[in-house]
Amino acid sequence: MTAYLHCMSHSPVKGHFDPAPAIRAEVDAQVAAAHERIKAFDPELVVLFSPDHFNGFFYNIMPAFCMGMNAYTIGDFGTAKGRISVPTELAEQFANYVIEQGIDTAVSYDMQVDHGFGQPLDEFVGGLDVCPVIPIFINSVAVPLPTFQRTRLLGEAVGRFARSLNKRVLILGSGGLSHQPPVPELATVNAHMRDRLLGSGFNLPPEERELRTQRTIAGAARFVEDQNSLYPLNPEWDNQFLDLLEQGNLEELDNLPNDELSRIAGKSTHEVKCWLAAFAALSEFGPYQTSHRYYREIPEWIAGFGGLSARSC
Repeated sequence: MTAYLHCMSHSPVKGHFDPAPAIRAEVDAQVAAAHERIKAFDPELVVLFSPDHFNGFFYNIMPAFCMGMNAYTIGDFGTAKGRISVPTELAEQFANYVIEQGIDTAVSYDMQVDHGFGQPLDEFVGGLDVCPVIPIFINSVAVPLPTFQRTRLLGEAVGRFARSLNKRVLILGSGGLSHQPPVPELATVNAHMRDRLLGSGFNLPPEERELRTQRTIAGAARFVEDQNSLYPLNPEWDNQFLDLLEQGNLEELDNLPNDELSRIAGKSTHEVKCWLAAFAALSEFGPYQTSHRYYREIPEWIAGFGGLSARSC
């Protein structure tokens, strides 16, 4: 009954529009070291909290939370593609327990997700099918968004059930920190994009998928030249958030309004709720000790890019 946690920012443009070689090497070293620590921990089960970016979840029905009973990644931006190794019966038990605890999560027996799930499984676990995975989606881009408090309670419920399994559990949180890439918003898009956000984007034609990729890369290039072209990164807030996680002050964010977080650090900063859920899950295993904190502003990846590990004591 032990748990190990690792949270790290993801970026779809990694490998497409990179920072200086020394910075890229620095991040790669962080990823490789985390992979080795996880390999040494030898997890029997992975619980992954991550967002999606209008690739698998749309406004035809947008849950705050969704647990995958089966799941696959689309491989956008050249990230890992294919079926995630989800133990369906165990995932059902997770979902039933979480719902009994008062958290109304959705479930999906055919969950489509993107780089937010594929990138961390590939980088830290070694692939989509190396270890059994419970994939948990947290809506981080499509308003109305879940609150910090409900997200924390979700994580705690997941952690309580995971603790009961008598397994070595790896808890991953993917996303964040401060950033606001060019994600379309329902209130401002044209008719074609509105149709995509309402669900027709589930299976994009290859040429349109490529156009979306190139738009994001171009947005990153503009952001490097002018950080007001999107939304400025906020390293001060990012590091305050990391401090809260290290100190275990998870409830301190309960009353931070979603609109205020968007104003402080960008509309996609809500991905930090995946980190919060992961740490909340770990907290159910008892006191924890953090390590290997990393942070750097990387405008090429449109992100306050960070990482943090922790282990139950």
